[in-house]
Amino acid sequence: MNRRELLKVAATLPLAQVTLSHHAFADTAWPERNITMIVPFPAGGQADLAARPVAHALENILGKSVIVDNRAGGAGGSIGNAAAARAEPDGYTLLMTLSSLAVLPEADRLFDRPPAYEVSQFAPVARVLADPTLLAVPASAPWKTLQDFVDDAKKRPGQIPYGSSGPYGTLHVAMEMFAANAGIKLLHIPFRGAGPALNALLSGTVQALASAPGTLKQQVDDGKMRVLANWGAERIPSFPDLPTFRDLGYKDVEFYIWAGLFAQSALPTPIMTRLREAMAQAVKSPEVIKPLETAGSPVAYMDAPEFSKFVAEDSARLIAAVKKIGKVE
Repeated sequence: MNRRELLKVAATLPLAQVTLSHHAFADTAWPERNITMIVPFPAGGQADLAARPVAHALENILGKSVIVDNRAGGAGGSIGNAAAARAEPDGYTLLMTLSSLAVLPEADRLFDRPPAYEVSQFAPVARVLADPTLLAVPASAPWKTLQDFVDDAKKRPGQIPYGSSGPYGTLHVAMEMFAANAGIKLLHIPFRGAGPALNALLSGTVQALASAPGTLKQQVDDGKMRVLANWGAERIPSFPDLPTFRDLGYKDVEFYIWAGLFAQSALPTPIMTRLREAMAQAVKSPEVIKPLETAGSPVAYMDAPEFSKFVAEDSARLIAAVKKIGKVE
């Protein structure tokens, strides 16, 4: 039965049966056309790093183009997240986003703003990356160690500018978490994403940045930046000599920047199942593994059930941190 015939039959059925028939048709045919993968940041950040090789691999697996759509509207990724939340739950609009997904609605509530979206509108599909954030400064900066940085910041409260991907985005929360624990005040300069913030550090517009290893490694290897500390619980292979904040006595400073694929919570189960299968295949492909390993951010795959639990636990910790930080600009 073709689509026109199916719709004629559906018109004679009760509403529940119409809905079921429509989903059944869509489920068996998906994907019939190109898929859009929204990245709520400009190119150059962790979400974009994950999205591009994954999109290419999914194209080969699903047989349809997967178009990466960078929604560089700022607001820490809130604008792109909201656009994905409002999309039809038909599998043709996906979201590759970061851990700030859960933080941004809570930040809106802190300022008595209606949230642009709710986390409940999304269904986790797969985690792709999960890296501790690193504190980077220009290679020309006077600080050789984290203690140098802290000592200088205490002498000049509010005068050392740092960049972020926007208020309450991943890079902002990590830096404010550190600043609160160190008892220092820094100057927050928000950008439209991690890529522009990284460029600002390279140009000297800002003097510090929290970012993922994959977006920093080449710059550090080229001698353009220096890293002072690692927000993770352990040292990482791509920067084995870099101490953690815990190593340096900051026991409550721990932050990870993960990237994961999400769909709408109302996505029909058969499409979600096919998407999960495709993602499990994609993350094992050389076209995903090689570029991420080269960037210093190896695949950290989790399938939907495990990823859902991870998101819930990580979100609770980050929301608690945001409430502790309170209102900051």
